[in-house]
Amino acid sequence: MYIIAIAWTYVALMAAITEPTLLGGIITFIFWGMLPVGIILYVLSSPARKRRRKAAELAEEQTSSGRQE
Repeated sequence: MYIIAIAWTYVALMAAITEPTLLGGIITFIFWGMLPVGIILYVLSSPARKRRRKAAELAEEQTSSGRQE
């Protein structure tokens, strides 16, 4: 998953470098590079966040039930 994000960021950077103005390059890099990559990584990492949250809740539940005994 990360290799695709790195490759897309590289392509967006190369496109941004060819822009005639600095502002155009920055806008191109943000809107064609960082914004789409950030959204895709956020959406694709959603299952991992859910697993981490459930594991933390389970660990907290186990520690709180262990204290009550």
